[in-house]
Amino acid sequence: MSLDWEQVIVDARDPVALGAWWREALGWVVVDDGPEVYEIRPEATQTPGLLFVPVAEGKTTKNRLHLDFQPEHQDREVDRMLSLGASRVDVGQGDQSWVVLADPEGNEFCVLAPRRNES
Repeated sequence: MSLDWEQVIVDARDPVALGAWWREALGWVVVDDGPEVYEIRPEATQTPGLLFVPVAEGKTTKNRLHLDFQPEHQDREVDRMLSLGASRVDVGQGDQSWVVLADPEGNEFCVLAPRRNES
């Protein structure tokens, strides 16, 4: 059996606004900006992507699934995400090497510390 990972679905009060925020944050391209959905991908033909779909309710609890990002420079990337409108959040992580942030609708994601060279 073979499965290709197509996309991650993100529930959003405002799919266009949240999708546009993530497009800016990740530097990805828009592949669908219909009135009800907003889809972005690393490149038009590259998957997986993120598909933002409308829901009536807002986020109320910690995400059961979240994205982790591995930047070259953690502090710079955290600062950049904060300048775009992300916020720092405490989900009970304590003192860790990663930083937990949330997008404008409160969805948590982590910015990891750079990988150490494994020799």
